[in-house]
Amino acid sequence: MRCSVRWSVRFKFCILQLTSWRTSLAQRYDPKPLGLLMLLFISGSATAQIPLTQISNDTFTNTTSQHETEVEPASYSFGNTIVSVFQVGRFTDGGSSDIGFSTSTNGGTTWTHGNLPGITKIEGTGTYDRASDTSVIYNQKYKLWLAETLALSQTNGVHGAAVLVSSSTDGITWGNPVKVSVVETGGYYDKPWIGCDNTSTSPHYGNCYVEWDDFSQFDLIEMSTSTDGGKTWSAKKTTAASDSGNGGIPMVQPNGTVIVVVDDPFLASVLAFKSTDGGTTWSSAVTVAFINEHSVSGSMRALPLVNAQMDAAGKVYAVWADCSFRSGCSSNDIVYSTSTNGTTWSAVTRVPIDPTSSTVDHFTPGFAIKPGTSGSTAELVVTYNFFPKASCSACSLGVGIVTSTNGGTTWGVARTLAKGMNPSWLPSTTSGQMAGDYMTASFPGPRVHGVFSNATAPVGSTLHEAMDTNQFGIAEATADEPQFSSANDKPVADAHSQVHRTKPFKD
Repeated sequence: MRCSVRWSVRFKFCILQLTSWRTSLAQRYDPKPLGLLMLLFISGSATAQIPLTQISNDTFTNTTSQHETEVEPASYSFGNTIVSVFQVGRFTDGGSSDIGFSTSTNGGTTWTHGNLPGITKIEGTGTYDRASDTSVIYNQKYKLWLAETLALSQTNGVHGAAVLVSSSTDGITWGNPVKVSVVETGGYYDKPWIGCDNTSTSPHYGNCYVEWDDFSQFDLIEMSTSTDGGKTWSAKKTTAASDSGNGGIPMVQPNGTVIVVVDDPFLASVLAFKSTDGGTTWSSAVTVAFINEHSVSGSMRALPLVNAQMDAAGKVYAVWADCSFRSGCSSNDIVYSTSTNGTTWSAVTRVPIDPTSSTVDHFTPGFAIKPGTSGSTAELVVTYNFFPKASCSACSLGVGIVTSTNGGTTWGVARTLAKGMNPSWLPSTTSGQMAGDYMTASFPGPRVHGVFSNATAPVGSTLHEAMDTNQFGIAEATADEPQFSSANDKPVADAHSQVHRTKPFKD
């Protein structure tokens, strides 16, 4: 199924009086002069500071999963094209009816959405029972969009059965997937991700790398490499120390070195490992940082899984939610560590979204770096979920965005993309109410588009959670906008996590 969406905004209007610098801020994401007025769009009781466009919706009707639900987006941009992928029709005990996509070929003005073929029986052309854990990238050498999927089987219990990769020349028409790896009997694949080498001077230009873990082997990290645009994939390989981890993200430096950041099996630390020979061998993992995790309220599924991107010079930013800067681990900030070689990492730095004395809880970061920028002029974007009050009983979920134009030295004013969502409006899972284990943002040109789950109140038993984006691309902070630094913020002495997992995480 495929349909086009043009300015598909399902909102009412209201008017807000602005101060002078907020007027400048508003004009950056709406190209028309607004004077002292900014239009806010309101959807039910979930209000938004920035105009939004719905870019997809769940059209499945199978009775075995929850509708209408779309969760856990990933996205990638090349030129004016943005491709986002996500789970559609979430099951309570893992996976979804299929992987959906939504693609814009004109920088986010219009969108075309549909479902990837050849994966699930529910979609109608596949052989697997469910689909989960998807990501997407563009391979510049082979001029192909590649979408990775974890295919699930229900036989002998729901489990990750295969890692698949689908390809497309335009991000809209997709072929049936190829198999990267099929699990052995008794195995349980989880949390794959794909990255490609897009530097034409790299000795491994065009290579793509997929990382995943096998829960049945204590979250054993496994890697596979393709040298032909995703048509075929190597036999899986482990790191030199047969390390374990969950949720790894492979990135490739301009010289061809692949750096993978990943959580440990208990989501208690961030690790990194690398390959300098095009995926032939992989180093042992090193520790980037330990994670201190505030337990998120609202029965939310909110895990401290790492997100990561690499700037144009090959500097890696690893980003996650952490309470180390809050007294008593009272709430999570979004924090990051950087490395230029994957071996040595900087001290953990807090993104100054608000003061450390605030009550706001921030979690599930998305992260993007503007292509072509690096070092002290790298343009960074963080999106995130938040609760205005960390210790809440009637919790109200929001989505925020904050930007930096100088590699994280200072950050602009945080803005709200959506708010007012009751966690009960989200699909349930065995780990809590789900918007996603990660979210996403990307740059189709000079302005950024986030993609995230946005929910309104259910009608009867039918949920209404769809994929949204900011209607107009958001530009970086301007010179007249306040800037904030966390240079003087230090982790609390003897910070302690509120969450202590005793078993490796799965699903």
